[in-house]
Amino acid sequence: MPLFTVDADKCNRDNICAAECPVKIIRINQGGVPTPVDGAQQVCIECGHCVAVCPTGALVHEKLRPEDCAPVKKEWLLTPEQAEHFLRYRRSIRTYKEKQVSRDILERLIHIARYAPSGHNTQPVRWQVIYDRDEVRRLSGYVAEWMRHMLDTAGEMAKSMHFDLVVGAWDLGVDVISRDAPHLILANGAAANPASQTACIIAMTYLDLAAPSLGLGTCWNGFFNAAAFSWKPLQEALGLKPGEKNFAAMMVGYPGFRYHRMPERNAPKIKWS
Repeated sequence: MPLFTVDADKCNRDNICAAECPVKIIRINQGGVPTPVDGAQQVCIECGHCVAVCPTGALVHEKLRPEDCAPVKKEWLLTPEQAEHFLRYRRSIRTYKEKQVSRDILERLIHIARYAPSGHNTQPVRWQVIYDRDEVRRLSGYVAEWMRHMLDTAGEMAKSMHFDLVVGAWDLGVDVISRDAPHLILANGAAANPASQTACIIAMTYLDLAAPSLGLGTCWNGFFNAAAFSWKPLQEALGLKPGEKNFAAMMVGYPGFRYHRMPERNAPKIKWS
């Protein structure tokens, strides 16, 4: 079976699919119809570009049909002003309501985030949800242990990151590690895959930006991620497999408060070449 087939009656011979194929495995035959090159199935990364870009729906990939794809709704595309507002509206939320988020909503959020790009379309992200609030706090205790270790072994660096203050607050019952968030979402991946770290960070950014549309607040948990990346007791508590790493961690819950304004940021430093 060929990698893809083309309905010659629908095809308008515009060669767009060949131009857009990232691995250049589409050639145009003498009749102007796209065909796969020899060995295309071994090289194809199954990104779906060829199916998505065809204006007539003439191309059918062996693993993706045009009717399997959601259509682009032009009326939903953001203007530059709307896009800026969307991005500026997002805030880091560090105060959460006691109310839990349903598993269905968290799963929907992750389903949105899975559309993030990844190197060579490897899609290496493995999601982990720490759903129970008590479990979030228990695991955050491992982060406090890691900080104590770092204060003993790398004091100056640890103090520059205010680990002493974080541990001091933890000992007083104040959680500035996970901010009493009801849930944590982790993005894990194979350490041996060079695409894993970047893919996890990009996917988590998608999740972060999508969360407000579901009424949720988020905050990157850098302390947790740093500990999970290197502290074996936490890795074991998370059940990470050998060779599996945590590359991003996000606090998630319903925001305790609503924001009414969007603060400015420093002007960008741009170097033109």
